[in-house]
Order: sequence, then structure tokens, then C-alpha cells
Amino acid sequence: MFNSLPFSTLVNIAVVIAILALSVAIHEAMHGFVAHKLGDDTAALEGRLTLNPLKHIDLLMTVLLPAVLLLIGSNPIFVAKPVPIDTRRLKYDEFGMAWVGLAGPLTNLALAVLGAIVARLAGVHLNISDGLIYASTAGLVFYTFISINVALFVFNMIPLPPLDGSRLLYAFAPDPVRRVMEQIEAVGFFIIIFVLLVLSSAILPIVRTVTESIVTFLLR
Repeated sequence: MFNSLPFSTLVNIAVVIAILALSVAIHEAMHGFVAHKLGDDTAALEGRLTLNPLKHIDLLMTVLLPAVLLLIGSNPIFVAKPVPIDTRRLKYDEFGMAWVGLAGPLTNLALAVLGAIVARLAGVHLNISDGLIYASTAGLVFYTFISINVALFVFNMIPLPPLDGSRLLYAFAPDPVRRVMEQIEAVGFFIIIFVLLVLSSAILPIVRTVTESIVTFLLR
């Protein structure tokens, strides 16, 4: 996905980081917009109800770390600054938080669909056959945009705290399961690192396969 762009290595990384910054900014903003609609204005008070990437990205985790990992040919880790949510102020309790959680990854899926539609309407040459990409330069940029957003959707839908997919599980899980999930979520970011570094051989191939299947479906 990240090595398909026809530019120099540094330009490829710059394009990927730019697409990533835009995608995660919209992702995080949608968390805040839905929370605001459900009664929590915490994100609004902190100036996070905006599509400005500078308000949502973290210089180290959203820019520098992914750039270094891409430079050495490793799988990049994408992390933005989480939008602050006060669950006590949300309507519908855990179901309200489930809507807030789903807003982010579903937005990324919508961006991927929109990217595929725009590419088709613009007549951009982009095709996948037997696992190979046949595309113009513009097509490869669209492919990268679509792939990144699908990957963000798939990864964030994993029902493991603190990923967004866990919010849907929270809404329906019995209390004992919720308590376990709360203990896991207390560790926060370290769980994501554990998944990526320790369980990557089991989880990332599944994420990659699902991502590629969705991207292929969108482009065909």
C-alpha cells in the first residue's frame, strides 16, 4: 500500500502522512460532533469540533513515528490525539457512547467510498488484478487514500479497548465483561502497542486481508 506511489521515498512518506493527518482529523472531529449532538460539549469547549488537522494530530505519534516506521519499511502505527468525551453527559448511556465510538471508523469507511466514487467520476485509471495495481499517478494517490481509510476503519473496529469497536461491545456486554474491559482500557495506549508488536503476526494479517478485500470491492 505505502510503497506503490511513484515518487521518491521521502515524497511517498510525505503523501502518506498528509493523507493520514487529514483522515484521522476527520475521524476525531466526527467523534466530537456526534458527542456534541448527544449532549456533551467537552470537545467544543476545547476547540476540537474542527476539521483542522493541526487540532487533532500529535507531532510524535501521528507524524514522526509513522514516518520513521515507513522509512525503515515497517508497518506504521497511527495515533491521533483522542477527542475528550465526558460519558456522564451523553444521552443514552453506553448506547450513546457506542454511537460516538462508531462515528470515527464509519467516517473513514465513508471517506474511502467517496474516494472511490470521485476516482471513477474523474476517469482516474485505477484497477487491481491478481493482487497487482494498475493505475496512473493520480490513481495511485487515490488508491493510497482509499486504502488508508479502509485500514483505519478495519483496525479501529477491533472490539478491544481503547479502540472504537469496543464501544459497541460495551453497549451490549454484561457487567462482568464491562469490568474486564474497563481494566484493559485503563492501560490505554499500551494495549495498542501490545497488539501491534506482540500479537501482530496473528492480528495484522487479518486486518490486511479484510482491508484488501474491501479496497478491491470498492475499486472493482
